[in-house]
Amino acid sequence: MAFTAADVKNLREMTGVGMMDCKKALTETDGDMDKAVEYLREKGLAKAAKKAGRIAAEGVSYALVENGVGALVEVNCETDFCAKSAPFVAFVKDIAKVVADNDPADVDALMNCKYPGTELTVSETMPEKVMSIGENLQIRRFVRFADNTSVGYVHAGGKIGVLVNLAADVDVTEIGKNVAMQIAAMSPRFWDKSQVTEDVLAEEKKIALALMDSDPKMAAKPAQVKEKIVMGKMNKFYEENCLLQMEFVRSDIFQGTVEHYIADAGKKLGGSVKFVNAVRFQTGEGIEKKEENFAAEVAAQMNQGK
Repeated sequence: MAFTAADVKNLREMTGVGMMDCKKALTETDGDMDKAVEYLREKGLAKAAKKAGRIAAEGVSYALVENGVGALVEVNCETDFCAKSAPFVAFVKDIAKVVADNDPADVDALMNCKYPGTELTVSETMPEKVMSIGENLQIRRFVRFADNTSVGYVHAGGKIGVLVNLAADVDVTEIGKNVAMQIAAMSPRFWDKSQVTEDVLAEEKKIALALMDSDPKMAAKPAQVKEKIVMGKMNKFYEENCLLQMEFVRSDIFQGTVEHYIADAGKKLGGSVKFVNAVRFQTGEGIEKKEENFAAEVAAQMNQGK
């Protein structure tokens, strides 16, 4: 029985197994779909499909800088134990290399790129990785900087990943790392006060005025005085929410704002350094985690065995 490319695609969607393995299964079973599924199950490949529905909220955010290109990726798995395992970490590093080398437009495009050291695509490699690592794996997001100078920083084994991009004519490795550590620790809403939108400012001013009006001592003050107080609060808002206006946390090496630290450090190196962009990934943020009751799970398994 002959089979078509559409049959291969359908078998892949049914089982979650890679295209090459699906094609082989259909070849071995003369195009019989049911027998092909059974073939994959017997080979242990279709097990990967069962894992695909599990929630993957753990994982690693990893930053790579290679050949002048910076890449930051987040890859998720199911457990923290898996996230710390050598096979999973190696997989994440390979995905970062795919991003750096291929400049994919999005995750779908990334899945069609060649996996390092193989002739298979990332998509075709995923089922085998799911089986060998033993958990559902999801490539969630990535960013790539090809211009200027990028510096990566990974905190707490990949709980947070930061990629900083600087325009510089000197070695900015240390400067970039210090700025990345600031971003990891403080998680600023904006990089610079110029990025704060009018609606955000309006909301902050509204809150500040409401707080003053609720205070009997402040409510009686003239509007001009209130306006000056509000402007002072806006400066405080910038200092707390905008990276470049923040106080540099490593006061042991510099006292002042991050913006002034970057300029001062660049000058001391005999060059010019300017912050361009950055990205901060906090692994698993926004993913709804399944609440596990380990005792109940064990009890259920024991009851099944009775």
